[in-house]
Amino acid sequence: MAANTKAGARPRGKSMVVAAYDLIKDRILRNEYEPGFQALEPEIAEELGMSRTPVREALIRLSNEGLVEVIPRRGFRVVPLSPADMTEIYQVLTALESMAAEVLAKRKPTLEELAPMEEAVAALNEALENDDLDAWAVADEQFHRSLLELCGNQRLASMAATVYDQAYRARQISLRLRPKPWKSNEEHKAVLEAVKQGDWILARKIHGEHRRNASRVLTEVLEKYQLHHL
Repeated sequence: MAANTKAGARPRGKSMVVAAYDLIKDRILRNEYEPGFQALEPEIAEELGMSRTPVREALIRLSNEGLVEVIPRRGFRVVPLSPADMTEIYQVLTALESMAAEVLAKRKPTLEELAPMEEAVAALNEALENDDLDAWAVADEQFHRSLLELCGNQRLASMAATVYDQAYRARQISLRLRPKPWKSNEEHKAVLEAVKQGDWILARKIHGEHRRNASRVLTEVLEKYQLHHL
């Protein structure tokens, strides 16, 4: 995820463009810049303590990722997502992550390599047992990010990560409106076990079902609470 750096702090070891990108993206994903939020480049530059140039370049990058819309002479707008948008996003995410599960299982990684996913599965269960949904969300992200990183296909991982970020806001908003995700925990464990066994057909199948189930639950929540613009 984007770095949670305070506005005005000077980045160390990375360019101002990357710093601006991280800061703006973090605000979008955490709903500090809510869907439909609009501002001018100079306003954001002043808020971040930067010049307009890195802010402009960061906004172009975020626009390419589908998080903002750059409006000539009017700055930018955070793109709101509809339930239909979320359905499309999850269709793409399901295809990409299921392929990642297949590629990873075929690669037959060592148990040491799979440690981040193993830790995430344990953390998912502990979080629900402690009724800590924020911790659950962190562990869920760790599992899926680790899956993408470990598959070894950087283009696939990059594409999936972009789509994953587009869905992040909706998942955070719906987190406390959905039933406790015990079934999701079982699916995470099943995917990991299939990967350990090198059963790429099963890994792909279970992960596809996992993402389709998540999409269905999210859509039901959005419709039930009439959340039409996320």
